[in-house]
Order: sequence, then structure tokens, then C-alpha cells
Amino acid sequence: MISKSLYFSAVIALTCSLGFSQDKKQQDIKSIKSMCGCYEVKFNFTETFQYPKDSLTYKPSETKHESALEWVELLEDTPNKIVMQHLLIVSDDMIIKHWRQDWLFENTDLYSFDKGTSWKYKKLDKKAVKGQWTQKVYQVDDSPRYEGSSTWVHVDGNDYWANVADAPLPRREQTKRNDYNVLKRRNIHEITATGWNHEQDNDKLIRDDSGKDVLLAQEKGMDVYTKVADIKCIAGQKWWKENNALWKNVRDKWQTLFNRHKDLNLEAKVDRKALYSLLFDLKPTATKAESDAIIDKFVK
Repeated sequence: MISKSLYFSAVIALTCSLGFSQDKKQQDIKSIKSMCGCYEVKFNFTETFQYPKDSLTYKPSETKHESALEWVELLEDTPNKIVMQHLLIVSDDMIIKHWRQDWLFENTDLYSFDKGTSWKYKKLDKKAVKGQWTQKVYQVDDSPRYEGSSTWVHVDGNDYWANVADAPLPRREQTKRNDYNVLKRRNIHEITATGWNHEQDNDKLIRDDSGKDVLLAQEKGMDVYTKVADIKCIAGQKWWKENNALWKNVRDKWQTLFNRHKDLNLEAKVDRKALYSLLFDLKPTATKAESDAIIDKFVK
């Protein structure tokens, strides 16, 4: 028989463990939600190393330095799911719906980018994702981009989440490069005293039909988000209030497709137009049937 002292020791240890887990989770949530708000952003990318077969004709990507004002809207806030929408504020009259990031606690359903316009569904083991958060990143039209599961780290004053995931070409390269087809992204989201940083160390890969990868080049990225007063992003907040119903319909449609838990294959263009172009042309009053019909045309 187990003695009373051993029994109570086990109960105390379990209680302490559960308490620590909850405290850790709340710390994770605080870090994730701190990425919301108004930010002045500096986007910096430079190609660091090249490995082409023909080094004489290879042209590396140009170093890129851009800045923007961005509003990050908190769309959903539940214990196990946090959804944030990024909006680029070009001017008071020009708002661009940017990328979206969802954070899911101990998520087991993952869509891993393959190549072209295809994503492979993966079922993760519950034990493997214990205590982890999946970051799901979406394109401007809310179609999938890349996602991965990792643990938030809060140690020695450091506050970050790091992960490696395959992704399509970034928009900054889609119209300029066709010599690689997969970007293996090493992402670090770090919370800082002035906002947050999105640091990247990426591999530009050539992936063939058998899944074999050849490394073409590598790049360094550093996106610095500096927090500013929310009132500076009032135009973005106003735009979202006028357009959020349309984009909720779009998100809901995609979720029904993701819930099938099957591989996803999309058309790059329909009638010579990209998906984002057709959705961006819709009026805020467009019905769910209208946006659903557009998305259905792109799903193979």
C-alpha cells in the first residue's frame, strides 16, 4: 500500500505541476497578444550565400529595405486560439489587407507546404505538441501559407518562439524569381521592450516531384515592429470595421476546407486572375455565397 505521506506528496507535486503549466500558458498568451496594436515596421532582407550550378549567370536577389505602418487587429481571443489580422496602412484612403496569423494551443492538425500550390495534411501526435503553440500563417486572401508547432520560451529575459516550416515564395520574389519553388523558413518571433521582431534565416530550395531538395541560396530577414500610439492606425481600425464581415465569411469558408483534413491543391489563377485579386474586388456587402463561389473555383 502507498503511505499517506507518499500519496500527499504526489498530489502536491501534481498540483504544482498543473499550476506551473497554467502560469506558463498565460505567459505564452500574453506574449502572443502583445503583437497586436499599431506598429511602425521596417522590413529588411538580404541574400547571404549562393550555391547555383552556374555562378556566372546567377543573379542574387537585391537587398531590400522597406518601411510601413501596420495595424494588427485581434479577431479571436479564446484560451486555445488567438487570431490576429495584419493591415498595411499606405494612407488614410488606402488600406491593404496583409497577412494573418492564428495561434492554436496543442494543435494536432497541420497543413505543410509541398510546392507549387499544394499543401499536405499532417496529423501530429498529441504528446509531441504538449505545451506547444502552432502558428498558422495565411496569405492576403486567407489561403494557407505556412505553419508549424513549437514551444514559447521565457528564459533569462528572453521571450520568443522559434520554428522551421516550408513556405511558398514570398510576394517580394514571386514576380521576380522562378529558379526556386520552396522557401524553408526559420522563424523567430521575439517580444522586445519596444515591440517585437520577426527574424528569419531562410533557405531557397529547388524541390522536384520526388521531394528531393537542392539548396540554391540563403537569406537573412529582420522585420522590426516598433509600437506606436494606436491612434496612428485609426484608418486601419476604421477600414476593418467596414470590411470584417466580408473577411469573416472568407475565413469561415477556408475553415470548412481545412476541416476535411485532406491534402489541399489550388489553382494559381482562374480566368487569368489570382484569388486575392477577385476577393479584393468584392464590396464589403458581398454575401457569403459570393465569396464561397470564388474560393470554390480555386480548389482542385
